[in-house]
Formats: sequence, C-alpha cells, structure tokens
Amino acid sequence: MPIDRRRFCSMLTILAAAPFSPLTRAQSREVAMERISLPKPAHGVPNSHYPVLLYHHVIPPDTADNAAYLEHLFMANGWPPQWRYPVYPFTHFHTTTHEVVGCYAGAARLQLGGEHGPVHDIQTGDVLLIPAGVGHKQIAANKEFMLVGAYPAGFSPDLCRDEPALLATRTKAVQEVPLPKSDPVTGHNEGVVRYWAAP
Repeated sequence: MPIDRRRFCSMLTILAAAPFSPLTRAQSREVAMERISLPKPAHGVPNSHYPVLLYHHVIPPDTADNAAYLEHLFMANGWPPQWRYPVYPFTHFHTTTHEVVGCYAGAARLQLGGEHGPVHDIQTGDVLLIPAGVGHKQIAANKEFMLVGAYPAGFSPDLCRDEPALLATRTKAVQEVPLPKSDPVTGHNEGVVRYWAAP
C-alpha cells in the first residue's frame, strides 16, 4: 500500500538506526544490465545523451524483505530512498535530478522517452536508472506492482509533463544536472561510472 513521503522518511530514519539481518543487508555487486539509448527529444520531452540503465535480478533470491533490501542498497551507494509507490500513468520527467526506481513487488510495462517511446517489461528485482530529462510512464501493471524511488544525496525532483513550449528551457536545465558520484546499484563500479562519462 502506498505511503506518503513524509511518513516514509520518518520510518526510514528509524530503520536506518535498526540492525539489519544478513538477508536484508545489501552490498554493491555487478548484475546483468541493459542500456537503453534515448538521445533525441520527443515532443516536449528532452530525453538525454546518457542511457537509461536497466538492471536485472538485483535482489538476491533469499531476501526476506525486498523493499528494505533496495532501500539499504540505494542508501549505501549515496542515493537516499524517498518513496514507495508505482509510476505515474502519464509521461513525466525531472529536470533537477536523475532518478532510480527499484521494483520490489509485482510487474509492469513502462514506456520511456515519450508517447512514442519503447515499452519495457519490469518485474520484481529490476532496477531502472533514469537520467534527468527522460520521460517515463506506466502503461500497465498488476495490483502488486510497487517501487522504491531514490535520488542522489542532496537532490530532489520536480515534476514536468510533455509540454513542447517549454522544451528549450527544460533541455537547458537537464544539461546542468551534474553526474552522480556513484551508481545506486554497483557503487563505484560499472553503471554510471562507465556508461555516463561526460560527453
């Protein structure tokens, strides 16, 4: 069941101080990954020259609490978790930060890059790292589908829709978002460290 961000952040503070069981403790590790290239603007969606990174099977099979595992993994890698929720059912993007979402339950079909962009199937254990400016939208999902969402430390998202009149301004803002210092899944190895090198 979705919880609001204020209540979630309070709960996270408590959990951060609590000991984690071996099955919950997350460590950075290399996992299977896809790169999804969406370099061109689409209507009012800037998109990005950085590829979307889709990680598979991030959650080990013996994990007791999938959501807590992802939250601890993201936190350990400098991406404090902010919410638990599905994806909005309309195309949107962020101009102030990159975003990572980890599926801890269920499955969904997500569209990336705008209204005519590719559709990807996401399931439990998948993590999607979305660069600033890349459009995303939930096309369909089963009732169990839930995500953990996080952003690099010190950053918070705005919420932008597909509005062509604002494309130039938003594209400029996206280009000013700095590269993250670490990858939310792999830490200082692979991921953004390798594939998001400054152009």
